[in-house]
Parts: sequence; structure tokens; C-alpha cells
Amino acid sequence: MKLALICCIFLLMAALSARATEDPLAKIATDPRCARGLAWIEKNSAWVTDQQIRLTEIPAPEFEEARRGEALKELFAAGGFHVRTDKTGNVIAERAGSDPKGVILLAAHLDTVFPAGTDVGVKKNGNRLSAPGISDNGVGLAALAGLARALSESAIRTTKTIVLAGDVGEEGEGNLRGIRALVEGYGCRLAAVIAVDGPSTDHITTQGIASRRLEVSVSGPGGHSWSDFGEPNPITAIARGIVRFSSFSVPEDPRSSYNFGIIEGGTSVNSIPSRSAVKIDLRSENETELGRLETALREAMRGGVQDELSATHAPSDALQLNYRSLGARPAGKLPDDSPLLATIRNVDRFMENRSRLERSSTDANIPLSLGIPAVALGGGGKGAGSHTLDEWYDPTGRELGLKRLFLTVVALAGAE
Repeated sequence: MKLALICCIFLLMAALSARATEDPLAKIATDPRCARGLAWIEKNSAWVTDQQIRLTEIPAPEFEEARRGEALKELFAAGGFHVRTDKTGNVIAERAGSDPKGVILLAAHLDTVFPAGTDVGVKKNGNRLSAPGISDNGVGLAALAGLARALSESAIRTTKTIVLAGDVGEEGEGNLRGIRALVEGYGCRLAAVIAVDGPSTDHITTQGIASRRLEVSVSGPGGHSWSDFGEPNPITAIARGIVRFSSFSVPEDPRSSYNFGIIEGGTSVNSIPSRSAVKIDLRSENETELGRLETALREAMRGGVQDELSATHAPSDALQLNYRSLGARPAGKLPDDSPLLATIRNVDRFMENRSRLERSSTDANIPLSLGIPAVALGGGGKGAGSHTLDEWYDPTGRELGLKRLFLTVVALAGAE
């Protein structure tokens, strides 16, 4: 009996050794140092979830990410990283490699789409955690905190420098200012960029969707709702333009979209407003199609103003139409033969994780548009309802996402 057990153990060790010889990922994973990091992830998933709850409950509206950034800074420092905050507001943690010329950057955005005053308290119902921002991007931030600790526990040294960053300005009108500053700061040293965004492990985002965000405003004389009835109304002009544009044909290929997200204007129910404005998000897989969308939007808004002027018999200069750019995200695509993609594919194969290539608008847009290898990956677990008050997250399976990131980073940075 003992002899049979010894034989089984010997055969298992031989099989693992053979797999490590054939599969470079198996060789990395069976390295005692990496094994320590993976074991830490396996044992401390609950700790990572606790940090996610803590970070989510710190409000971080657009342009107000500092408090959440400070909390993340503490977590990075506890992982033994050299930590700093740059002038843009990014929290940057560095783990130096032996080659100062190579940098692997992982970034997770600190900000949320929710305005100040939103209740971000996390509610628990079994395994489900509910709160605005719990998935987008509480998952990504917690994943970086867990990755920092796992790398510290592994004590592995790498050739390339590993940089973890909580960056600002990914959502809304932030115009990706955080990742722009990071890419500009590290420049040609960047060997690869991974945006950690959301939970999903079943996709690899290799294409950045182009977008343009604009504010269209209409100004007029205003007046009293009774005594000045018949004067042109900026709100009505905006509404007419929206209706016109909504009939515009949006192609399925290249996939494109538009959204009227915020409408504002007026001072009281019995006043004709002197100004009204609408904020619009335009997206497309193709820059040319995106330009066509914007042209159609401008024509529709001009038509809406003309319709309002004609309906009220007002002079042509009674309403003024203005446009303001709120930001633009460039498109980009990772080549199918990229070593970065090959590495992630190898990790997925080793972990028996099935994934598909996907396209989206993330922090990866900026490096991709500049020809820097970049992708967006999830931090593990499950979630849905992003950008709504009903957003939720389930940490079941979180370990897969964390191990996937850990092995990808070590493989890219090169274990010494």
C-alpha cells in the first residue's frame, strides 16, 4: 500500500515536472516564489473583498477622487511598494525591476459616475454586495490591492518594473486624464499596459472604442411664461434637435451608439429659460463613422433651432447655438499577433479559463492609440448594473481573476 502511494506521488511529480518543461506558465506557477503568491491569493480572497467594500464606501465622483486615492495609497504601501501621488492625482506604486527601461503598468480608475451625495454604503445579501461603484470600479481597485500583497508575499524579483496605479478621470468628463498622464510620464519605457476594470474574466478587451462627448447649448431672450408667450424657447429647440437626431440611422457595422445623458436649463416652471443645454456621448468602432455621427448631430441641432424659430416667428438671431467639447477618446487595436495577447492566452490556457476578445472604451484606449501594447482585464468575480444605483458584485470566483493577473504580470515582467 505504501509502495503504491509512493509510486503515485512520484508519477504526479514527474507529470508536473514534464508539464513545467513543456509549458512556460507551468514553470512560472511552480516556482516556489510564485507558488507563495498564488497561495496568498487563495487564502486571502475575503481580505480583498473587505478592501473593496472599504474603498467603495469612500465617495469618488469625477474630479473628487483624492480621499479614495489616499486609502488605496495606504494599501499599496502595506504591500511594500514605493508609493507617490502625481500632480494629476494618480496614486502610483512602483516595484523596481533590474532593467529600468522596461515597465509593466496596471491601472484601475478611482472615479465613479455618481455625483456627490450619492449613498455608496454597501448592502449585503448573501454573497451579493450592492452599491453604486461596487463593480465599476471597486473590483479593479481591490484587485490591485490584492496583487500588491501577493507580489510582496511571493518575494519574487522581476526584470521589468511593475507599476500599479489608481488613476483619475476615467469616467464622464474626466477625458482619461489620469491614464494620459501615466502614459506620458512613463513614455517609451512602457512595455505593456493592463487596465483592470470590472470583474469579468471571460474576455480580453483588445480594441478601444472611439468616443466624443459634447455639450450643445442654446441661448435666447427668456421671459415670463404668460406675458412673453411666443418667444423662442431654448428647451424646446433642444428637444426638437434631439427628436431630429434620434431618427438618424446608426449602423450595426461598424457598431456605433449615441446617448443624451444630461439635459439642463431654466430657473422656474413659469419662466421661459434663457439657456438650455444637453450633454451627448457618441461612440463608434470607426473614427470615420464617429465623425459622421457628430456631423449629423450638429445638423440636427441646427435644424431644431430653425424649427423653433419658424414655429415662433422669431428673427433668425433670436437663438444662439453653441458647442463645447467635453472630451474625446481615440480608437486603437492590439494586433492579433501581439506578445501581450499571447501571454494572456497562455495564462488562460494554463488556468483552463475560456475567454473571448472584446471591444470597449477603457483606460486602454490611450496606450492603444499610441501603439503601446494594452488590454483591459477584469479583476474576478461577477457583477452587473454598472452606472446604475442597483449595481452589484458577487466575489465568488474572485481568486481566478487575481491569479490570472498575478501570473500575467510575472510572465510579462520576467521572473529573475
